[in-house]
Amino acid sequence: MAHIVFAPAIQRHVASPARDIAAATVRSALDAVFELQPELRGYILDDQAQLRRHMAIFVDGRAIADRRGLGDALRQDSRVYVLQALSGG
Repeated sequence: MAHIVFAPAIQRHVASPARDIAAATVRSALDAVFELQPELRGYILDDQAQLRRHMAIFVDGRAIADRRGLGDALRQDSRVYVLQALSGG
């Protein structure tokens, strides 16, 4: 199962434990988490179900390519990290 982790900055707003999820894509992994924790959806996705601008997702150490459809593939042993993007100087 893929392992999905939500960064501490997200956890300050919505407590979200790390979970092991059986999923083939980032979208299906997030949907599985949202079924368990619906309040997390609005924080991660916008009203068009796309990743919010201030969010970033990494799969196995690489930023996802598909920020709209979230169709990046997951392996059985993938590690998925959901973070708030930082900006400023």
